Amino acid sequence: MSDSHNETAEDHLETMQESKNEEVENKTTLEEKIEELKSQLKSEKEKAAAYEKKIQYLLADFENLKKRTEIDVQNRANSIIDGNILNLLSIYDDFVRAREALSKQGAKIEGLDAILKNMDSFLLESEVRPIEALGEIFDPRLHEAMSIKKDLSLEENTVTAELRKGYVLKDRVIRPSLVEISKKRIKETDKDD
Repeated sequence: MSDSHNETAEDHLETMQESKNEEVENKTTLEEKIEELKSQLKSEKEKAAAYEKKIQYLLADFENLKKRTEIDVQNRANSIIDGNILNLLSIYDDFVRAREALSKQGAKIEGLDAILKNMDSFLLESEVRPIEALGEIFDPRLHEAMSIKKDLSLEENTVTAELRKGYVLKDRVIRPSLVEISKKRIKETDKDD
């Protein structure tokens, strides 16, 4: 029995050793798997961060495109409105000239005055304001100088005459005033005579 007992003990020791070896092997395999999973997790986190960054760039690009589109649409609408108001101002100028001509002839101008009053109301409601030019200092954003007049009594570049009324729509100059400005000295090359 001692031989069989030895064999059993040896078998048992061998089984235990194999079991221990398997445990060590399993532990090593488990550690390798954990390391592999950690590596995969790190890789996936890096991918997620890269995708998140791409999404942020795309959202920023989209917002910029949206803003540019809104500005383009507004500019286009402003351009159309400005064109229509400019056409109306040309008609308005014609009515003013007609009223002046008929007034000089002594004709009745009440009808033209009523039309001009209606047009003035429409322009005011549309936020179209005339540019005050006469007596002001020349401003190239608001005025366009058409002629120069020598005048020692006025400050340099004072608007002495308004040849055509200018207008501002909201905050945009849609038609600059055509003006004559003063100079204290006029060079020989600047003289019209």
